[in-house]
Amino acid sequence: MAQPPRLDGAPGYRQETLDSLLGPDGSAAPAAQALSDTVFVVLDLETTGGAPDGGGITEVGAVKVRGGRQLGTFGTLVNPGERLPPFITVLTGITDAMLAPAPRIEAVLPSLLEFLRDAVLVAHNAPYDVGFLKAACARHGYPWPRPHVLDTAALARRALTRDEVPNRKLATLARFFRSAVEPTHRALDDAKATVDVLHGLIERLGSFRVHTLGDAIEFAKAVTPTQRRKRHLAEGLPHVPGVYVFRAADDRALYVGTSKDIGTRVRSYFTAAEKRARISEMLAAATRVEAVECAHPLEAQVRELRLIAAHAPPYNRRSKHPDRVVWLKLTAEAYPRLSVVRQLADDDAAYLGPFSSRRTAELAAAGMYDAVPLRQCTLKLSPRTPTPACALAELGRCPAPCEHRISPQEYASRAASPFRTATHGDPGPVVDALLARIDTLSGRQRYEEAAVVRARLVALLRATVRMQRLDALTRLPELIAARRDQVGGWEIAVIRHGRLAAAATSPPRLHPRPTLDMARATAETVQPGPGPVPAATAEETERILAWLELTDTRLVDTSGDWVSPIRGAARFSTLLAKAEAAAPGKEWSVRPALTDRSDDARSHRL
Repeated sequence: MAQPPRLDGAPGYRQETLDSLLGPDGSAAPAAQALSDTVFVVLDLETTGGAPDGGGITEVGAVKVRGGRQLGTFGTLVNPGERLPPFITVLTGITDAMLAPAPRIEAVLPSLLEFLRDAVLVAHNAPYDVGFLKAACARHGYPWPRPHVLDTAALARRALTRDEVPNRKLATLARFFRSAVEPTHRALDDAKATVDVLHGLIERLGSFRVHTLGDAIEFAKAVTPTQRRKRHLAEGLPHVPGVYVFRAADDRALYVGTSKDIGTRVRSYFTAAEKRARISEMLAAATRVEAVECAHPLEAQVRELRLIAAHAPPYNRRSKHPDRVVWLKLTAEAYPRLSVVRQLADDDAAYLGPFSSRRTAELAAAGMYDAVPLRQCTLKLSPRTPTPACALAELGRCPAPCEHRISPQEYASRAASPFRTATHGDPGPVVDALLARIDTLSGRQRYEEAAVVRARLVALLRATVRMQRLDALTRLPELIAARRDQVGGWEIAVIRHGRLAAAATSPPRLHPRPTLDMARATAETVQPGPGPVPAATAEETERILAWLELTDTRLVDTSGDWVSPIRGAARFSTLLAKAEAAAPGKEWSVRPALTDRSDDARSHRL
């Protein structure tokens, strides 16, 4: 529990919220535990008033129950070590004389914590009572057992209407449920009254399809009527890795997601933790949830991407249109130029990408124009017939191939070759040229212009690093890898040209080879194609790369060498991270970056 300091230097305590009282690991109680089988300790405290760090406990009362039967009681006065305020004496009838011989709270806590052990703590306005107990434990060195907590006041706010009860005070609820004990502002009496209120609320919860402890704790939170009405959609789903699809009445896919545990993840959409407006709208339209079980989380991630691409669900924001990417193409002509295209062609042109938007591609192209003398016009130039030059030639920004001031061979060497080399090999010359320009502009205190060039460098270098990573994997006709799962088995993936062709899981204590051979034999046939992502989307291949690069993933077999250029774009990863982290418009120190980048130059043979 957070302990904000007080002005006098003593540790402070604050009243807890319901979300902080849910269980040992901060999660809801076990969903399968029936309320009729749950042991509850219904607690009430009387205090000197105020907040936990400004008052003390004067009386403790607790009743242990299960299945409607009382199992035990706990009650004692507590000496708070201070005089009682007069209004507390009037309210409770407890006097200083009554408290003088009573034990101090540090002597009561061991017995009380033992009484609470392994039970669900119930209280009316639970954050108040739990706040005092946690403060007392912290003050006297007792670890808080972090029981699951159920608040009868919160349950009543959800289960009872204003027409039934005018308020949710304990006395009002005790009368409504005809409690055998009337609340008297004495701890044990109030705890016994709360027991009757709890039992009455549990009966009422049945009409809301709340039958388990986990359901009751979630029900007590601020869920919407739609979430409460549709929570049955989460019933019966498997607790395995996979993909889930929320579908509408006409069977349209509304939302696609993935999880290591489908049942638990879908259940979370019907809890108070889910506050997204678009998800609330989606739940209102959903009529069923379809589960697609997968061998392991990698297959689930890939299937999610493919389903989103196939159905474009309206409530998914990402990965809906993987085909909407663009590429920078260096045209195959006498004087090549850069062109933004939507598809790869099986030709002799050089490509860089994929880019998620035309703007990003044009930003990377501008970086190339800053680094090498590529022409920026869109004319198709003839090596025989000259064409009048544009203003860029007069400004020295173009070697004017249109007027044949440069031969096709020299143009290829100075302009076209650096692009080809940067995309498939060493982007060092291009990076150095851009860094030199940034250094010059920074030295002249032209920081805004330097920031523009830096943005171009980031777009260009990010695309180059990405494409070389993708290209290294998609060149391989087949790669088989395995990774230990949490229960001692093996997650197996067969990858062909960067596409997940098969996935399987080998059980624990069995040799994985038969499972691996079966996965390979039944794997999808994948044909190569042009570019670095011939058989899958870039996003799918990147998910596979992330899985392959986990420290505990093992390469089993490959049909070739999985390599990247020794002086490739990957050696600029530190420089790229530094450039991405630099705030727009601020001065960026280039010299340290030039030093840092050399540290990453090494072979990437895997």
